[in-house]
Amino acid sequence: MGPISAEVEVDASREEAFALLTDLSLRPSFTDHFLSDFHLLRIDPVGIGAGARFRIATPLRSPWADTTIVELEEPFKIVERGRTGRANRIETATVWELTGGTGALTKVTLSTWTKPANPIDRVVEGLSGAEFFQRRGWREALHRLREILEGERQIEDRVEVAGGNRYETGIP
Repeated sequence: MGPISAEVEVDASREEAFALLTDLSLRPSFTDHFLSDFHLLRIDPVGIGAGARFRIATPLRSPWADTTIVELEEPFKIVERGRTGRANRIETATVWELTGGTGALTKVTLSTWTKPANPIDRVVEGLSGAEFFQRRGWREALHRLREILEGERQIEDRVEVAGGNRYETGIP
């Protein structure tokens, strides 16, 4: 599938947008309309190695997917890799790019795609309408991201790791 691309210009600095995008615990604040059951994969949700698992809402099925931040070029680029589909057989990639927009605006560009190796996975992905629903979902997500960065929308509660350390210093 894909690549799917979406972009939006925000009235915020690249550094602010980069900080929000690299913190996976904040991701549901702007993606919860089409990604659900969001779980973090480690206690620290920021930076290289931070990962999350979630469901992608499509009309015919709702597969699990995961993503992990594998590369950062602060404050310009975030690269995520993951897997989705039946038995996590389908590789996924997501790239966030932050560039200068018109005037003092920051342009946030998202590109995401999948690489189904199995012919059955390619057919199921095509018939499910996943590309259409993800394209629409990511477009809406970027508009919600803009509202958060420009102060029109509040960040909802952060997602936390179940059973994570409950002490600030790590010492009881």
